[in-house]
Amino acid sequence: MRNLLGGALIAYILIAPAQATVQGTRHTVTIDGVQFSPAELIVHLGDRIVWVNKDPFPHTATAINKAFDSGSIAVNASWSYTVTKKGEIDYGCTFHPTMKGKIKVQ
Repeated sequence: MRNLLGGALIAYILIAPAQATVQGTRHTVTIDGVQFSPAELIVHLGDRIVWVNKDPFPHTATAINKAFDSGSIAVNASWSYTVTKKGEIDYGCTFHPTMKGKIKVQ
């Protein structure tokens, strides 16, 4: 019995770290009133950002540096992006140039 328990413990020690995955935090940016809210977001590598369109017409979330481009986000739809690089990303809506946002990745 001791050998069986010892073997199970060793298997757990060897397998457990491989199964442990670090998932980032989920952040939501609401598109409403022809603006991104929050307009500035501080996130970490691996975090996921979800844009939710609450306006009665489509929008985009398009990075100036081309890091991401949502394409058209329909009314009551959402789009997400997982952060893969540190730095700052300025973005906006290609349909509405006055809409601007910033993501700071730590």
